[in-house]
Amino acid sequence: MELKRIQEFDIGHLRIGVSNTLCKYILLPYLKTFIDQYPHMKVTIESQSTVQTLSRLEQQKIDLGLVAEPSARRDLAFIPVMDIQDIFATTPSYLENLYLREGRNADVFETGNIMLLDTSNMTRHHVDEYMAENRIIPRQILEVTTMDLLIEFAKIGLGVACVIKELVQKELDNHTLIEIPLDSPIHRRTIGFAYHPSNQAMALKTFLEFLY
Repeated sequence: MELKRIQEFDIGHLRIGVSNTLCKYILLPYLKTFIDQYPHMKVTIESQSTVQTLSRLEQQKIDLGLVAEPSARRDLAFIPVMDIQDIFATTPSYLENLYLREGRNADVFETGNIMLLDTSNMTRHHVDEYMAENRIIPRQILEVTTMDLLIEFAKIGLGVACVIKELVQKELDNHTLIEIPLDSPIHRRTIGFAYHPSNQAMALKTFLEFLY
């Protein structure tokens, strides 16, 4: 009887884990279209770190996670959605003032205020690995908890922020922000939906069919 009700009314419960950043910029458009097609589906969004999402996926406490592709897949299936590029960006005026103060040959990372996500964030681990590989040692670091704050701090000229290029493309295009050139770019990352292959929930199957 319950199965019949689910099939007739598209009722099911989809539990998704996602970070604030990926939820706002990537998940929402998918979610809107999905809910338009399946208006009776119950959807729960757990806003949390990628580490928590991966852990809860492994324990099958959630059905789906929108995450950067983990280096170790564990036992999870992964459907890529888009590639992203981490960059360092700041306002033209901040960079100009820094060069006036420190000289045109100044190393931005040694003399500037470098703004990064806090160390609990997977993006920060990715950027820290890049900086270690390239012997980049920021002298002054300002840490924040969300990508949105990093972007806002960069836009008001507070320093040089490590942000996701795709999220500030408009600001780069209109020159509100400028990208700091790097000798070697930060490795691109792939964002996608991860799930446990043994999860047979109808809501998950419905969403996977929707993706394809």
